[in-house]
Amino acid sequence: MAPHASSPSTSSRPVTIQGGKDTGTLPFDHTAPAAPVTFQRRQATGAGEFIAKPAVARANLAVSTFAPNGSPESKNGRMRDHTVLQQHVLFWDRDQDGQIYPWDTYVGFRDLGFSILFSLLAVVIINVNFSYPTRLAVSWWPDPWFRVYVGGIHKAKHGSDSGVYDKEGRFVPQMFEDIFSKWDVHGAGSLSAGELWNMIKGNRLAADPFGWGAAIFEFGTTWLLLQKDGRVSKEDLRQTYDGTIFWKIKEAREQGKGWNKGFGLRDLLLLGQHEVKARIV
Repeated sequence: MAPHASSPSTSSRPVTIQGGKDTGTLPFDHTAPAAPVTFQRRQATGAGEFIAKPAVARANLAVSTFAPNGSPESKNGRMRDHTVLQQHVLFWDRDQDGQIYPWDTYVGFRDLGFSILFSLLAVVIINVNFSYPTRLAVSWWPDPWFRVYVGGIHKAKHGSDSGVYDKEGRFVPQMFEDIFSKWDVHGAGSLSAGELWNMIKGNRLAADPFGWGAAIFEFGTTWLLLQKDGRVSKEDLRQTYDGTIFWKIKEAREQGKGWNKGFGLRDLLLLGQHEVKARIV
């Protein structure tokens, strides 16, 4: 979605966002002249034309203007009984015992195609930092195995995030649409690495280094896994929130098709080769 140039006198005029995703007229101001950032980061004011009550969080469906009914997988079986945040991590709970061991984290990242070193790094970041917060749902005592508890995953919500998950782990459609109305500056329906970085910086809260680091790891990993031609599509990002895309990647890799998105070591080496050739020329 592309933000439109605006002046203080036009803050409540009809708003049209490119791509057919967001059109609407507001009877009140949605920008403030004394806060230029409100002009620079437009809200998705017309999300309600595509999604019923977009400000109301969905317990088990991640919906968008492109997918107003969410993912079919979220409506059936085990996933239906879980919040969207829980669905996001079920990929790593293969034995369905509600606990994600460090080994589970490692295997999951390897199944997604990440290297041994990156998967080990993910274990340290995820299980060391999020085990105790999720453990608080069942006990005050730290878990000696550094397990992450699916039932308490909402307690692992950190600051400086996108706000798409609410504090109980539900999915807020309005916040998801706002990601693209604010940061997809060209209305492409996708986000570049630079736009994701601007979003991370824009969401930073004061005195929250842990939240800053967590957001960088989460969205950095998302870009490495999902980018195609340098951008992460809106639909891929939506499926990341409910975790359905992880199963699709695993299936594609197991069937020998391979995953045709993402950025790996080979891509890094190719970038280096191109850089060397450019300097020689």
